Amino acid sequence: MNGPHDLGGQMGFGPVAPEKDEPYFHAEWEKRALGITLSCGAFGAWTIDESRHARENIPPADYLSASYYEIWTRGLEMLLERHGFATRGEIDAGVKQMEPATPKRILKADMVPAALARGGPCDRPVETEPLFRRGDKVRTKNFNPKTHTRLPRYARAKVGVVEAVQGSYVFPDDNAHRKGENPQWVYTVVFGAGEIWGEGADPTLTISVDAWESYLERL
Repeated sequence: MNGPHDLGGQMGFGPVAPEKDEPYFHAEWEKRALGITLSCGAFGAWTIDESRHARENIPPADYLSASYYEIWTRGLEMLLERHGFATRGEIDAGVKQMEPATPKRILKADMVPAALARGGPCDRPVETEPLFRRGDKVRTKNFNPKTHTRLPRYARAKVGVVEAVQGSYVFPDDNAHRKGENPQWVYTVVFGAGEIWGEGADPTLTISVDAWESYLERL
């Protein structure tokens, strides 16, 4: 979807200013926000793609005024309510008011190191051969879905060259909406800066995007 999360190339937000020696967390509550989000994700009620889409659906004014982990927390609140683990009233009051849904699994303290080491691999086999090869010229499709997608606005309807075939992975556009994993081939596509940013772009720059196969069409 085209939401406040998709800021690539947008003006008016000021320069990106990396913080020197930036800490992992800027406040103690951020550690808890991360821990709670990961623990709730272990319930098995939603996918990482659905969680991303929940964050994308935060109203723009709220999203843009929130810090990184505030966004995580607000997205998690949506998911807990959607899947029956907590009501809006319970979240606001911080008090249990009804019996929640039963999670498929619970991440206990002694399970955390192994779970973090394992991560969440999303590579999956597919039966078809890749449609594109290294060196193929392609164009990204031009679409503006209200649903989740990993193709950013700035890279739609742009011509680039396939640099690498990365493998086959879960298709997030479907997985975010409980339509199955439906894995596809993923390609690294390289675009010239002028193709992306237009006249006045630095001609020495290129932009790489990892694109699922259904985002691309051959030229």
